[in-house]
Amino acid sequence: MKPTRGKTPKKTPRKPQNKDPVEVYCRLRPVSAGETNLCVDVISSNTIKLTPPENSIAVKNGNYKETQHSFKFVFPEQLSQKALFDHVALPLVDDLLHGKNALLFMYGITGSGKTYTMQGTPGDGGILPRCLDVLFNSLGELQARKYVFRPDRSNGMDVQTEADAMMERQRRELLAPPPTPKSTPKTPRRRPPQEDPANFIRVPDTNRIGTVDEDNNYAVFVSYIEIYNNYIYDLLEEQPGDFHNQKPWQTPGSRDDLHAIPLQSKTLREDLNHNMYVANCTEVEAKNTEDAYAVFIKGQRRRKVAHTQLNTESSRSHSVFNIRLVQAPLDPVGEEVLQDKNQVCISQLALVDLAGSERTGRTQNSGDRLREAGNINASLMTLRTCIEVLRENQVNSSSKIVPYRDSKVTHLFKNYFDGEGKVRMVVCVNPQAADYDETTHVMRFAEVTQEVTVARPTAIKFDIGLTPGRRRANQMYKKMIEDGDVENLPMHTPVIINLGPAFPCLEVSDPNEDTIMQNLISFLAEREKKRHTLQEELTRKQGVFRAKLMDMEREMETLKQHNNDLQMKLSSKDKNTLRFEKKIRNLEQEKGMLQKTQTAYEYSKRELESELHTEKERIRKEQQEKDKLRQALKGVAGSEKLKWEKECEKRVKATQMEMQTKIWVKDEKLRQLKQIVCARQEREDNAKKVKADLNRTRSPPARMTQPPVKLRHRRSRSTSNAWVDHKPASTIDTETVLQPAGLKKKRTVAMPTVKDLKGTENYMLTHQEEDSKGEVETKLYKAEVLQTRGGGRSVQFTDIEKLKIERQRSTSPMDRKRPAEEELDSGDWTDVETRCAVGYEGRPGNADPAAGHIVPSKKAKK
Repeated sequence: MKPTRGKTPKKTPRKPQNKDPVEVYCRLRPVSAGETNLCVDVISSNTIKLTPPENSIAVKNGNYKETQHSFKFVFPEQLSQKALFDHVALPLVDDLLHGKNALLFMYGITGSGKTYTMQGTPGDGGILPRCLDVLFNSLGELQARKYVFRPDRSNGMDVQTEADAMMERQRRELLAPPPTPKSTPKTPRRRPPQEDPANFIRVPDTNRIGTVDEDNNYAVFVSYIEIYNNYIYDLLEEQPGDFHNQKPWQTPGSRDDLHAIPLQSKTLREDLNHNMYVANCTEVEAKNTEDAYAVFIKGQRRRKVAHTQLNTESSRSHSVFNIRLVQAPLDPVGEEVLQDKNQVCISQLALVDLAGSERTGRTQNSGDRLREAGNINASLMTLRTCIEVLRENQVNSSSKIVPYRDSKVTHLFKNYFDGEGKVRMVVCVNPQAADYDETTHVMRFAEVTQEVTVARPTAIKFDIGLTPGRRRANQMYKKMIEDGDVENLPMHTPVIINLGPAFPCLEVSDPNEDTIMQNLISFLAEREKKRHTLQEELTRKQGVFRAKLMDMEREMETLKQHNNDLQMKLSSKDKNTLRFEKKIRNLEQEKGMLQKTQTAYEYSKRELESELHTEKERIRKEQQEKDKLRQALKGVAGSEKLKWEKECEKRVKATQMEMQTKIWVKDEKLRQLKQIVCARQEREDNAKKVKADLNRTRSPPARMTQPPVKLRHRRSRSTSNAWVDHKPASTIDTETVLQPAGLKKKRTVAMPTVKDLKGTENYMLTHQEEDSKGEVETKLYKAEVLQTRGGGRSVQFTDIEKLKIERQRSTSPMDRKRPAEEELDSGDWTDVETRCAVGYEGRPGNADPAAGHIVPSKKAKK
């Protein structure tokens, strides 16, 4: 028999009377050990608190307010994967078995634990593998044979007989490619084999749902797609050079994919019931959890992931793992599926792992990663917009168009938000303070989503007038035949006898036409024969029933007698019962007292735990403040230390230069004083020698001649030349009539240069100092400017003039000093000569050591 080709199965018309809000749950990701800079605190089982950190954008904008957000339930860090599954996903699997659709998707920023919550680990499975375990544990032996149900590529299912399904299984086995010989070496992989999830031993979930209709046959179909850059790709599609056969560490366009053929993106279509589906998507029929999980692992290897600054394996696409459960009633015998396509019910559970939103400023993405992040953020923004428009339509009773078609994600799941199934969302949150700004946007979206209501779907029931329990009756009948218990068979054959087909066509167009009458007579005769057969069968069954009823009455009498005996024994034990009852009452009183004591202890324990938690929070905040203060003081101390080090170095250098200058000046004074003393001693020696010679010759005293010096008359001769008057800026005007004579042409400079000395032969230095009596004395040091062999200028001092207003004092001979002694007083000449006897050299590179440097004059006044 060929499978029936009916219309696309229509769902039972649903007229929801009630609406339920979208249930949103929150799960906190565990933080690393020692991490104290957090921004999320759990207030209760359904409330969390966000505290803005100091380096967040909100604080920089002046927003220091703490916010609280409520959810259906908050799963803290220490809660296990199983607890989350039992609370969130297990009711959805129950709805799936009863013909209801469901949508569950993970939402959050990148690196918040969405993929871990969905997939888990082989040792601790997430939501997806546990859904498969519970589904197949509940179905057990109620599944139909493979290929009894077959997708029709239009979001529907065709039904085949057992014989046709067996033929198709054989045909597919013959057309299947031969297995790869074990001797063929495998292609070396870059990733170590132990990191492959398929190589781990998976721990299954043992839960099951017992309210499954046993008079139906079931089949499970799974598909796996991803939405990448707003294009839909089938992760299970098989073709040579498959673009998605790349390993997780490969990227599109790499050297490993030079011979890969890129897949074509799939399109979204709408079936006759206005349900959205992915056209030509591969659906694999799975008979156990291992088959379905292998399909998931196969698609997971092809999914696009990449390394970013915030996540080592960041999902670059939205993944949708769809589980479709097909169920249809059995025939009246309970042997095969009823061959009626209109009686097929299809329910599905969509598990969606949304890619995380991310900011380019933190991830530093560029190129393909930047384009992927832009498409991910755009699709998530479209999802938020659709939720906000839905909420506005429901609150304000408006009829705005929801922009489902702006993104493939929202377009694919528009039916769920329009009332075709239950919608739940798990918001994954990373408590670290660095993710505060992104987490606030996630919280706002979660609050808006909880205000959207979705129509409550109703379970589908097959009301076709067949007797319930026919599968179990058929199994019992087969077992009795195998055991050879023919006498207790409920019937000779399991065939249901009826009165036959309906009456044939009785339209008579000719009164002489006898064929129709003959056919009618034969039909009535056959029908009467079947009626007699049914009557005989009914009589036989009545006799069997009467015999069984008599047997039951006899058994009832026996049971009554046995019951009387038990009543007698029970009455003899009443005394023991009363004693035990009294003892039980005493124990119950003691139990009540112990329970009250336990309640008091528990109350004290909760108070102590609350105080302990408060104290820990206070200590943690104090520690944070101390750490911040320590860091601030450390920075201030470092800057102050650096500042004082620089200041000390500067002062030390200045002191060194000052001491070096003083040492140089003292050395120069000593040298010049030594020259003056030596010259005076030489004159005295010469005078003594001349006196001795005169005494020997006893000749009249001759006139002593002075050593050649620069005579005073040179001052008059110098008046005809120009003078360079070196007057420092610190010189004070004496405001007296005493002025140097003969300086008709002079040029006053504060700091002479080589250019100033080239145009003159006379030089004068003005020096002022305060004597021991507090009077200001002005000294004029005159000199000649001579040209050096190197082309520079040297200054040779020749005369000193003093300008001073003194008080009247004694003019006794004792108070007068000789001019030579006055010139040698207090080392003034030596000090000024040291600072002012300089030579200038105009041409660099001269071999003269005095060129361009300060040197003492070679001709000093004696």
